[in-house]
Amino acid sequence: MNKRPKPSRKKGASVGIAICFAAAVAIVGTYTLKSYQKSDRLENSAMDETDRTEDKKVQTKSANTDKLVIDTDDEKTKDTEETKEETGEGAEEEITEVTPDAATAGSGTALNFGENSQLLWPVNGQILLNFSMDKTVYFSTLDQYKYNPALVISGAEGDQVISGAAGMVKSIDVTAQTGTTVNLDLGNGYELFVGQLKEVPVNTGDYVNANTVIGYVSQPTKYYSVEGCNVYYEMRKDGQPIDPLQFVDE
Repeated sequence: MNKRPKPSRKKGASVGIAICFAAAVAIVGTYTLKSYQKSDRLENSAMDETDRTEDKKVQTKSANTDKLVIDTDDEKTKDTEETKEETGEGAEEEITEVTPDAATAGSGTALNFGENSQLLWPVNGQILLNFSMDKTVYFSTLDQYKYNPALVISGAEGDQVISGAAGMVKSIDVTAQTGTTVNLDLGNGYELFVGQLKEVPVNTGDYVNANTVIGYVSQPTKYYSVEGCNVYYEMRKDGQPIDPLQFVDE
């Protein structure tokens, strides 16, 4: 009977070593794979971070570029506006206030009425009441004597009334005594007050030439009902009444 050979211990040891070596290789391979995967993730993460950083840089650069463009445009606009202000380009026309003494009428005649100037007769009519500040005159409607600071000139209702000289319409007032009254500034302290008017075609601030229609003869106020339709024609120098006749060329 043949005896089975006993297993060789040497062979068993070799198998064990081989198994251990294989296990070691597997462990090393697994560790290496994990390390590679981790390294790959880190690399990808770094690349993503780099990409994000580059994107931020691009965005920042773009924003700075846009800001630079806007700032440049703002500077150009500011420079343009400053240039326009310096040169007056595009600015509204400056309005200069004109004083009565330096003003000009529509024909270009300076408002420079003086002692040697002349007045035109305002309406086709005769004197009903003379200027009188040194003695009283009789007023028929009032039935009394009183001083008269103006000429009272007859006229038919609807007759044209003209400006006796070039002037500026200083005011248009309505009073119980003289009705609608136009005040003309002639310059150098001279003024005309033309009353008992209607349908006045001028406005305050208008400049008129001599012979310009400033209204039409109206019905008389109750202060002149007996005298009838008339034109109240008062002249003042520095606020004091003077006789208009001294300036009328008869």
